[in-house]
Amino acid sequence: MKVIYLGKEVELEDGIIGFNAVKALDPERRKEALAFKVGERIYDMNQIVPEGELSFVFPSDKEGFEMMNHSCSHLMAQAIHHLYPKAQFGFGPAIEEGFYYDVDFGEEKITDADFPAIEAEMRKLSKEAIPYKRKELSIEEALEVFKDNPYKTEHVPELEAPISMYEQGDFIDLCRGPHVPNTSYLKHFKLLSLAGAYWRGDSKNKQLTRIYATCYPTEEALKEHLEVLEKRKANDHRRLGKELELFMLSDYGPGLPFFLPKGMIIKNELMAYWREVHIPEGYKEIETPTMLSRELWETSGHWEHYKDNMYTTKVDEKDFAIKPMNCPGALLTYKNSLHSYKDLPLRLGEFGHVHRHEASGALNGLFRVRGFTQDDAHILITHDQIEDEVKRIMSIFDRMYSVFGLSYYIVLSTRPDDYIGEKEFWDRSEKILAEACEHSGHEYRINEGDGAFYGPKLDFKLRDTMGRTWQCGTIQLDVNLPHRFGAYYIDEKGEKAEPVMLHRVVFGSVERFIGILIENYGGAFPTWLAPVQVRLLPVSPEAHGEYGKEVYDILMKEGIRVELDDANEKLGYRLRNAVVSKIPYSLVLGEKEKETRSVTYRIYGQKDQITVPLDEFIALIKKAIKEKARF
Repeated sequence: MKVIYLGKEVELEDGIIGFNAVKALDPERRKEALAFKVGERIYDMNQIVPEGELSFVFPSDKEGFEMMNHSCSHLMAQAIHHLYPKAQFGFGPAIEEGFYYDVDFGEEKITDADFPAIEAEMRKLSKEAIPYKRKELSIEEALEVFKDNPYKTEHVPELEAPISMYEQGDFIDLCRGPHVPNTSYLKHFKLLSLAGAYWRGDSKNKQLTRIYATCYPTEEALKEHLEVLEKRKANDHRRLGKELELFMLSDYGPGLPFFLPKGMIIKNELMAYWREVHIPEGYKEIETPTMLSRELWETSGHWEHYKDNMYTTKVDEKDFAIKPMNCPGALLTYKNSLHSYKDLPLRLGEFGHVHRHEASGALNGLFRVRGFTQDDAHILITHDQIEDEVKRIMSIFDRMYSVFGLSYYIVLSTRPDDYIGEKEFWDRSEKILAEACEHSGHEYRINEGDGAFYGPKLDFKLRDTMGRTWQCGTIQLDVNLPHRFGAYYIDEKGEKAEPVMLHRVVFGSVERFIGILIENYGGAFPTWLAPVQVRLLPVSPEAHGEYGKEVYDILMKEGIRVELDDANEKLGYRLRNAVVSKIPYSLVLGEKEKETRSVTYRIYGQKDQITVPLDEFIALIKKAIKEKARF
């Protein structure tokens, strides 16, 4: 049998399994291989190798990390099965940084105090090197195996036969696989947290206990990840938002954040930066009503597909809804006047405040809310303008994300099963979006079948300093909504033609983006974004307070956000307060500074104290603000 390995044709024995293939082709790493891959399919190491392009999956690979965590979820379930024999298991998938398992413990309640016992049992099972064995059964056989588990018996009939499951010792579970060869490959794991989770995410169903955990190839990698998790806890935007007086939450409005004066400065600065970038790019800012009639939402399709997530009311016996999205209002704005092909692209931007119902259990600070501001833009274009406009948008994304030090990758989501429109349009649109990425030097990944029902999209996945991925920017292509609203322009032939609409956001939810920035910076914002950019600290409020007030007035006139701390406290105490408040610049004003009209400044996070003339400091900080410098 011939396979392609590392670009070369290699002869292997017919019927050879993965273990023997890696022994023949990569003997030095034979003990590391978790699985093998032929084409796009991954196989267990004890399966027969088919013809094709062969490679091996190792713990350092993305697929290897996912496999280890998937297998570790089964290991954890087996340990729980031993310690809590009556426990029933729901789903236990691998996720980006680990895995979870949803478990019904019945009358028993567990807490994180029970984690050490579960981990100890997992370590015991790991040392036993129990193999993961794949089995394939009919639906009837699977129902018999899981007859005592209501969650599995509900799920089994939804699957296509043969149904695969994996057995390790006395534990068996439904699973597509693949898995690591045996439990000894799983040594470095940690149970992390508990949460409640309704079966299948439906609040009408029973709430199960979700256990989050993670597994890494080495002790060092696990330790590093746990340190990152501790940093995330320290940087929790809900805690920092309260400590730094940025925003508040109230039971009078669940999921509806209140921005305090300092938080409002950040929000306004972000919106000002958006305008600074977009207005020169030809965007025209609009504002559309917060509440619009049912007829509009029926025209757009939201009333039929999204009504359960909308807040509705009656006005003069007529149904109205608070807008969950800005696009219908943008189309009404477009239709307000007649457009020629010469007017396109027409770029309409809006900081629209939208409301969407979220389950109370899903609300999470600024990350998951019911009311938020979108930096929306809707661009009306002709079909032949799509690629150029998408490339133009991506250049804006590059510029803006780089200011925050956020890297990203792009995902192209393609035609879903419930798509509308012609298949040819979808094929052409997906090709255009892919070429826009390629021609502008952007790599992308494909997410098959995850496009919106009305068109394909590019999603921009941001990565922060703690390794987390956030969905923020998006570019969605849409011909459905312009058609539903009867939008048109006059083409070169003097005839009516329907435009294409691009939906796009950079920040997404401005509130959520602020939450991301709080955690990304640990509350220590770059100078241009910081609510307070300078804190003045007279050495002696009596002797140097007047000079402090003079410097305060000068900085205020220069547009610098400044506070004067002339409290009757020791300088060291006030300096520590400035550090705790994460002020970018702390200025000490003593006798020497007063006599020479200078300041001694220290930048947050640095130990050096630098004395410069006041005018020089003003020039320095204004440059940092103008250039949106990070330090």
